[in-house]
Amino acid sequence: MKPSFGNVRIPELDPMEEAAKRLIVALDVPGAAAAEDLVNRLERSCHWFKVGMELFTAAGPAAIEPLVARGHSVFLDLKFCDIPNTVAGAVRSAAGLGVRLVTVHASGGPAMLEAARDELEKLADPPQLLAVTVLTSIDAGQAGAIGISRSPGEQVELLARMALGAGITGFVCSPQEVARLRELAGPEAVLVIPGIRPAGAHVDDQKRVATPAEALRSGASFLVVGRPITHAADPAEAAEAVLKEMAEAL
Repeated sequence: MKPSFGNVRIPELDPMEEAAKRLIVALDVPGAAAAEDLVNRLERSCHWFKVGMELFTAAGPAAIEPLVARGHSVFLDLKFCDIPNTVAGAVRSAAGLGVRLVTVHASGGPAMLEAARDELEKLADPPQLLAVTVLTSIDAGQAGAIGISRSPGEQVELLARMALGAGITGFVCSPQEVARLRELAGPEAVLVIPGIRPAGAHVDDQKRVATPAEALRSGASFLVVGRPITHAADPAEAAEAVLKEMAEAL
């Protein structure tokens, strides 16, 4: 049976090919030229690329257009969080850019989530909508500082239950919550997981992390990897090492 995650279909492949279909490289770089350089180095083995706040702020939609034109799949990770009407318009605009995954922040509440979902449901081939739960840089101390008395895991579950009630079937969470969210959301849900660190890699500013193999075995649909690949002396070699670890888990 061919696995499918929401609006994103993953055909049956050999382990390395399937790993390549599930790895998203984060292009967290200061401009379009740096992004193009990374893509040139990585595109033989990597098919998905994330455009986040840093690159989108520097280059705007021009950062996305060449990726789509070259046949790559784009994860637009801007974590929209505003009044429902504004977020509905933002996800509609994102869909028009040809991206395949787009994020809103679950903390915007059920009305905002429903507005985003309803807007994308009007489209013939919408991107998969993902609700961001709790950032992977948040631990119990950081959560307490912003007035959250629950543990990060408990907060993730609360937000995920709320988003499911709003009709959302895709989530971003840390590797530590994958298994619980897979249980809650079911086999068809799309779970996109940042905070991935290969064994021996620096954790950097991430707090809730796991290896690629651990995240996949817990039920992750896609893994987002940034600095362990993009800051490596040889990004292509680093990506191949991540893909091999993923393939072993698959």
